[in-house]
Amino acid sequence: MRLVFAGTPEPAVPSLRALLASGRHEVVAVVTRPDAQAGRGRKVLRSPVGALADEHGIEVLTPARAGDPDFLDRLRELAPDLCPVVAYGALLPQRALDVPAHGWVNLHFSLLPAWRGAAPVQASIRAGDEITGASTFRIVKELDAGPVFGVVTEQIAAADTAGVLLERLARSGADLLQSTVDGIEDGTLQAVEQPGEGVSYAPKVTVEDARVSFADPAAAVDRLVRAVTPEPGAWAEFRGERFKLGPVTVLDEPGPAPGELVVERKRVLVGTATKPVRLGEVQAPGKKRMAATDWARGTRIDEGERLR
Repeated sequence: MRLVFAGTPEPAVPSLRALLASGRHEVVAVVTRPDAQAGRGRKVLRSPVGALADEHGIEVLTPARAGDPDFLDRLRELAPDLCPVVAYGALLPQRALDVPAHGWVNLHFSLLPAWRGAAPVQASIRAGDEITGASTFRIVKELDAGPVFGVVTEQIAAADTAGVLLERLARSGADLLQSTVDGIEDGTLQAVEQPGEGVSYAPKVTVEDARVSFADPAAAVDRLVRAVTPEPGAWAEFRGERFKLGPVTVLDEPGPAPGELVVERKRVLVGTATKPVRLGEVQAPGKKRMAATDWARGTRIDEGERLR
């Protein structure tokens, strides 16, 4: 089939790479978000999907909006049979959905209908799910509500951050998307409507969402930190300034009051509503990321001082 692949960030790259390597389909163009500033130097960079397409000499389309007339005209000229989508990052209007004969098929990193929306991996970790997965479905007007072609499941490990879990799902999801495209071409795959029960939503995670409250139980603190690592990154306030936090370890022992810091020779502990947590890596304002014990050795922490 003639494919136009839509995707933007790194987790979309394994899927595009798998379709390019399949030898069965022709990726005639890629749709991705426009080049944007990134990194410390704020250089204007191609998206990871756009960069991979450039390496393979594939046309790259970067419409500001997927409803732009010039983009829609070019899409019709390309005449794709199917448009696979992985984390494209923008809504697709019905005029675009109507172009390919077999529609647009999205790889979503959840077991639909759970965690529809922009941040399903983060939501599943924060909720304490033990199992998650990826689903392929036909895109319809309602958010992530189209009929499902297939799923793969993945166990969430106790130490998984969103970044680590998303890497695994991106790899297993790439195989699922490729087999879905093959099945649609063969006519052997039928999409099944999502059940009406069990629907939940996972909106985009903001910086404010990533603020840690040590008034919460230790398990909730642990899950929140892992859910927002690496982006946007967990934080609390120390002495009135933002203080970044890496994953923590929940300890089974009595601890100080919520937010209170206790510095020991080989550990830095923080109290929560239940058990204490041991800090891993931290980053103070203007400093590099470092082990919490190294930070504590260079910072005179008074008795009773707290993360807030």
